[in-house]
Amino acid sequence: MLAVVQQTFAITAPVFSMLFLGVGLKRLGWIDDAFIDTASSLVFRGTLPALLFLGIVKADLSTALQPALLGYFVLATLVCFLLAWGWAIWRWPQVDRGIYTQGAFRGNNGIVGLALATSLYGDYGLSVGAVLGGVVILCYNTLSAIVLAIYSPNVKSDPWIICKSIFSNPLIIGVLVAMPIAYWRLPLPDWLMVSAGYFAQMTLPLALICIGGTLSLASLRESSGIAISSSLMKMVWLPLLATLGAWLWGFRQADLAILFLYFASPTAAASFVMARAVSGNHQLAAAIIVITTLAAVVTINLGLLLLQWAGWI
Repeated sequence: MLAVVQQTFAITAPVFSMLFLGVGLKRLGWIDDAFIDTASSLVFRGTLPALLFLGIVKADLSTALQPALLGYFVLATLVCFLLAWGWAIWRWPQVDRGIYTQGAFRGNNGIVGLALATSLYGDYGLSVGAVLGGVVILCYNTLSAIVLAIYSPNVKSDPWIICKSIFSNPLIIGVLVAMPIAYWRLPLPDWLMVSAGYFAQMTLPLALICIGGTLSLASLRESSGIAISSSLMKMVWLPLLATLGAWLWGFRQADLAILFLYFASPTAAASFVMARAVSGNHQLAAAIIVITTLAAVVTINLGLLLLQWAGWI
């Protein structure tokens, strides 16, 4: 278990280092609000769609394709989304409901979930996690686009307009373009893949620096209550519910552990980028990312320990 603790810390520590780098650069005056606006827009419109595109194109969709596991993940994600949204409607101001809901259900599976699944289960964890990742990307981005569009000050809550905002979302476009290429294994030029890789590699550093540059003690204090509530929902209550549901569904051993890791991953940095793109409360989104990433070191390891103690994995 000590090895898992070290692995979790090794994955989350670089995330924190980039966040603190963003804080430091903002204080030094090397970056400003104009840079953060431009960089966030670049990530949302360009580098993140490229990253999602490459992730799906490089994944072997015919390997480790398990309809039961994928189907359960989609169902559980939808249930978790609706529970988080319902709680937000009941407890929190309308202006923050979209950010709260996204922060409570959208996990950082591409970095934390997949890395830990691969670390624990080797090639099996990598293959199952990669295929699951394609479903994750489509589910998370579609549901996030819906809830953010409903509460965005810039988007009217008309069904047609919401549908239009979903299918014009660069992240979803990147996924939809990649899926037929991955399914039919269409060849792409090597120079294009390498260039796209260079472009996509800017995603995480830029997004995390922007989050760090947005953070301030004042904004953390203002959003502390709602951010902590969303973080508890993301790191404790929803993973507990979804993992118990997976056990009742019949999943055991590696499959159950991989599902747990995907449900228990901290909030994705992309949630900040999408919140900023729709003029939402991006400071709240940033606070949720920071709190859940810090909590992941404790909650993920405790969850794995409990699953092992129960003999389920």
